Amino acid sequence: MYKFITAFAIVFCCAIVASGQPMTKKPVSIIFDSDMGPDYDDVGAIAMLHAFADKGDAKILATIASTNYPGVAGVLNVFNTYFKRPGIPIGVPKGKALGLRDWQHWTDTVLHKYPHKIKTNYEAEDAVKLYRRILATQPNHSVTIVTIGFFTNMSDLLKSAPDEYSKLDGKALVAAKVKVLVSMGGKFPEGSEFNVNQDAAASKYSLDNWPVPVIFSGGEIGEKVKTGLPLIHNAGIKNSPVKDVFSICIPMAKEDAPGRNSWDETAVLVAVKGYSPYYTLHKGRINIAVNGSNTWDDSGKGHAYLVAKMPAEDAAAIINELMMHQPK
Repeated sequence: MYKFITAFAIVFCCAIVASGQPMTKKPVSIIFDSDMGPDYDDVGAIAMLHAFADKGDAKILATIASTNYPGVAGVLNVFNTYFKRPGIPIGVPKGKALGLRDWQHWTDTVLHKYPHKIKTNYEAEDAVKLYRRILATQPNHSVTIVTIGFFTNMSDLLKSAPDEYSKLDGKALVAAKVKVLVSMGGKFPEGSEFNVNQDAAASKYSLDNWPVPVIFSGGEIGEKVKTGLPLIHNAGIKNSPVKDVFSICIPMAKEDAPGRNSWDETAVLVAVKGYSPYYTLHKGRINIAVNGSNTWDDSGKGHAYLVAKMPAEDAAAIINELMMHQPK
């Protein structure tokens, strides 16, 4: 009887696929952790995330800053509001954190031009408290964290003590609730990359102690994928903070004339859709030096970095299309 039921289930599933009606796939439950400046690929990344949410591919649990410059909470709220999700929880580090911000002043522009309920960082939740509150309510091994900034929050979360949200300490809470961490960080097989080396102590502690798998989209991946030009030349997109940011920033740097490097966007793509068919995985383990530079141990376990499989131009076309997505 068991073999009959199993065979029937296989035939039934194949019939569904053959009929053009695939089984429903659950959206990825995701926490977005970003420095949201000093670069502007974070803007493309959050636009992609909302596009995925509108398509039913992602459920955004929280948007959290890994930097604490004045206004970063409001900037996150601008994009969440623009994409019709103003109630997404927003967190900001309330302890020691980097305050790096954009030199092009696009953050000032979007804060001035677009609606946002959160006006100051004081109105946002503490980043670690928000992580703990969200994770405690989720099913085991169900949450994907995508970090496209510094590891400040990851380190503080791992060190956090039991509280009103969970009796588990931070490391145990991550082990129980998080499925995978996808990081735009590192340079592979070795090198020194901004997101890792700027808060080197947090990066080292996090990656030495993180208890679930980590996938890295290294600096060498995103620098080959140039995006943003179709967005800024799309006359049909009006009153968009995403378009405004790329329109402001691309002309301000000669190296961005072919489009901006898509470091953060590639991490979001993999966090939601998986690494295949875009990339393959090189498994092992990252080693972080005191100065934040990294090497790779092929004999290690638990980590992997992306290796390009799809041509960069094809990846750019996918990302450009998602970045031009308009709110429902």
